[in-house]
Amino acid sequence: MVLAALCAVANSVPASGVGAPAAKEGGTFRMGIPDDALTTIDWALADSPAPFVALRPTCASLLNSPDKPFPAGRRLVPELAADYPKISNRGRTYTFTIRRGLRFSTGAPVTARDVAHTINRFLDPSMKSVAAGYFPDIVGAQDVLAGKAREAAGVRARGNRLTIRLTKAEGDFEARAATLCVVPQSLPPEPEGAKPPIPAAGPYYVSQYWPRERVVLERNPFYRGTRPHHVETIDIDLAADAATDLERVDRGQLDYAWVPTAEYAARALEFRRKYGLNETRFFSTPADFLRLFSLNSSRPLFRDNPRLRQAVNFAVDRRALLRERGPLAGYPTDQYLAASIPGYRNERIYPLKAPDLARARSLARGHARSGKATLYVPSNPLGIAQGQILTRNLQRIGITVKTKQFPVTLYFDKLTTKGEPYDIAWDGWLANLPDPAVLNDLFAGQSIGNPAAGNLSYFDSPSYNRRLEAASKLAGAARYQAYGKLDVDLARNAAPAIAYAYDSALTLVSKNVGCVVVNPYLDLEAACLK
Repeated sequence: MVLAALCAVANSVPASGVGAPAAKEGGTFRMGIPDDALTTIDWALADSPAPFVALRPTCASLLNSPDKPFPAGRRLVPELAADYPKISNRGRTYTFTIRRGLRFSTGAPVTARDVAHTINRFLDPSMKSVAAGYFPDIVGAQDVLAGKAREAAGVRARGNRLTIRLTKAEGDFEARAATLCVVPQSLPPEPEGAKPPIPAAGPYYVSQYWPRERVVLERNPFYRGTRPHHVETIDIDLAADAATDLERVDRGQLDYAWVPTAEYAARALEFRRKYGLNETRFFSTPADFLRLFSLNSSRPLFRDNPRLRQAVNFAVDRRALLRERGPLAGYPTDQYLAASIPGYRNERIYPLKAPDLARARSLARGHARSGKATLYVPSNPLGIAQGQILTRNLQRIGITVKTKQFPVTLYFDKLTTKGEPYDIAWDGWLANLPDPAVLNDLFAGQSIGNPAAGNLSYFDSPSYNRRLEAASKLAGAARYQAYGKLDVDLARNAAPAIAYAYDSALTLVSKNVGCVVVNPYLDLEAACLK
């Protein structure tokens, strides 16, 4: 994977600049989202990509990703905060200063107390908010989650200063602070979600909502921030399916549709032929979903056997596995961190174009043990087809694979059951935060048995555990450097899994769209009409 190539596929059509016309202001931007993909307009209840894309124009956080294409658009910058936080108390206290002059769409000022209220609203047990999972280590958060307190003791607002105390040092807190969509103190916890109009501190606010029919975003008349906001209204149709929405964008009846990458498979090559790639209408951008096969280090075949784990990494045909996901669905990788994650180092560890069987056989010689592996896959067409490819790959280095298929509804329950007798498992992992601590989720021994983490390799190395724990306490450049080294070391030397691809996000816009920033999905507030 060549980082320069990734930068090339994450393009933008500039709103203004040398040789480009100025962005047109005003108008209604028409968007589609499949009828089952957006079921809430309350950020605290959002649990899938569609609402995050649709609601991002309304949200303002302490820190946020800028409205720029990859890779600049993946680096957090201060938004409501005047600067990056001051970190003290050996990494356990974060102090933010809130900018003055910021206002919600109601005209009310944005204060440190509003930010504190937003955190406590996430934690309120009546909300059952997925976002609460980002803040369990704030001092007093567990008391709020248990219904024993209304406010976390570790969140304090005084004037324009917000202080947050953690139970232990965690260097990813800046990334977690970027998940806040700050609401005013006047918006209480509502288990069914807030009703429109919802006051917002971002460039837009939700003015209307009819479930499974329509959402309307309108400009925040009091917004004075630096984020772009060209169109007057964003009108989101929730009533159609993915195929219909793509057809309507192609014909110019919609300006954009949020559609999962897999839904593009039938038409991706058609769109590339008609519009090119990363030019004016059809775009492919690196996303953060890792595709991998976990190698079970608790079982005899791979336990204390890094040479065999390295061997299967050299033997696998990454491009063949990726092709099964459909045209333009992703890009091959041999590392665990995505190129979009801070700390990523572009190293060539395993072959991306074709297997290196000579190297694989050399490493496997004398380390194949029983020479038999049990592979678990979900009983869907993709899992079955990719399992067959991996079986053929490993047969060529003397490993006989027996495949067991399970319904998708049962599959991950099987994998998280300790002692389940698989040696290799079809797997995937989404990095929810732009932070390299995804490595802790995937490979720290402490993550074994944690359903919110993803260590399905049952990899439990005291040495790597210490290094992962130490990296998790760091912040800033030191954090990213430590994790970048760990990523390369884990992939090259420990090889607890076969990373073979990261997903791409595909975007189609209509002929009426004049400004496009994709990062990885379309940045709605940066969009303008011709």
